[in-house]
Amino acid sequence: QVHLVESGGGLVQPGGSLRLSCAASGMIFSIYTVNWYRQAPGKEREFVASITSGGSINYPDSVKGRFTISRDNARKTVYLQMNSLKLEDAAVYYCRISDLWGQGTQVTVSS
Repeated sequence: QVHLVESGGGLVQPGGSLRLSCAASGMIFSIYTVNWYRQAPGKEREFVASITSGGSINYPDSVKGRFTISRDNARKTVYLQMNSLKLEDAAVYYCRISDLWGQGTQVTVSS
């Protein structure tokens, strides 16, 4: 069965860090681009980061310099290291491969 499972969310103070994970199963993980998105209450889902099979990376300006995406093909896992978190980073974070989405992991940023 093909699915994605995100983990690593939680409560963090502004300026803090979290590392999210997206673990895949049931697919040839290494050939796919993996994407992270987030959705805050009342807002549209927005792109956060992507990493291709060849390691090319893309970020929107809103997270560039603070977030780092990486992948471990042996573990079929993609990571999102989030540093210098801001209040506006609070959201449910999702990973996506092709048309497959995970269930999301909640990130709360609060003092």
